[in-house]
Amino acid sequence: MSYDDEEMVVTPWEVRGKVDYDRLIEKFGTERITDKLKEKIYEAAGERHILLERDLVYSHRDLDWLLKEHKKGNKFILYTGRGPSGHTHIGHLVPWRFTKWLQERFDTRLYFQMTDDEKFLFNPELELEDVYQYTYENTLDLLALGFEPEDTYIIDDIKHIDLLYKIAVRVAKKVTFSTARAVYGFDNSMNIGGIWYPAMQAVPAFLHSEIVGEKTPCLIPCAIDQDPYWRVTRDVAEGLGYYKPASIQNKFVPGLGEGGKMSASDPMSAVFTTDTPKMAKKKVMNAFTGGRATAKEQRELGANPYICPVFKYYKFLFMPDDEDLSDIEKRCTGGDLLCGECKQILAPMMMEFLEKHQAAREEVKDRVHEFSAARLRDEMKR
Repeated sequence: MSYDDEEMVVTPWEVRGKVDYDRLIEKFGTERITDKLKEKIYEAAGERHILLERDLVYSHRDLDWLLKEHKKGNKFILYTGRGPSGHTHIGHLVPWRFTKWLQERFDTRLYFQMTDDEKFLFNPELELEDVYQYTYENTLDLLALGFEPEDTYIIDDIKHIDLLYKIAVRVAKKVTFSTARAVYGFDNSMNIGGIWYPAMQAVPAFLHSEIVGEKTPCLIPCAIDQDPYWRVTRDVAEGLGYYKPASIQNKFVPGLGEGGKMSASDPMSAVFTTDTPKMAKKKVMNAFTGGRATAKEQRELGANPYICPVFKYYKFLFMPDDEDLSDIEKRCTGGDLLCGECKQILAPMMMEFLEKHQAAREEVKDRVHEFSAARLRDEMKR
């Protein structure tokens, strides 16, 4: 079976097949971000953003409502996270960088959940020591992007369970197994910890409201595959006395192979933040492309950048100037730029990015404790 013929599967734990983003909007029930809504975001934020401009952040739930509340003077908080099942790859950084932009432009607090419990429960190959180490390593990648501790709280589910449990049991009581099975696809082989886990993922959307003693709007930036979690969270929110969290979804950064998203489970499909620059270059140079069978044919007929991960890396991360991106696109489709030449442009960009990011990781190693959500214990006692 070819990649194009493979059935699309998009869940919080698995993505395969050719992803149809229009179908996902219909399937999940989110709304497309229109040009009109973009302008409202830009008006509130005070500047534009490349991921919105290029429709790479493309759908939402209740974002229009959130912006109205913000205009009234009601501040919102941000919530996103990471399941630490492996090293961070370049794809994970896209929503984190967008989250940082939102935090800075809207001057708001971020609750970042490290779901080490989820990864331990859902992955039979991982031990607790594994997820603890990945939690630390992933935290370095987050902090290397420039977040500051004054408004950034990293929640480690296992270590900070005392902050989460009271809200989690209230959520769990509202969600039937029938609902969980329908939304998440649980069957009789699922361990009872996995069935419980979605209640934990709902908590940070409500945590700030508990801390301040007042309902506070929440915005969740995430990839589209995580949306099922927020549907259940939204279903129980009002019954528990909270606002329904709004969300804003991005498309996937593609893997280096033919189709599919970048995956931590396939080392050659992904460029990891811990890869040496030399290894990253090797992965780029071996990447799938939208090129023709021969150079002669490609010069005559052009290539297809729209299925090419190399071109998509330019679009997501490495070519913010629209004129530069358009030039690459025209040269590719016109046959003037061969795939090897195009990779030779991306490879040094990737290498430079990794060198800077890895240097930033080293600089934050002594600051991880500054971001710990343990600080919230004092706030919750007040």
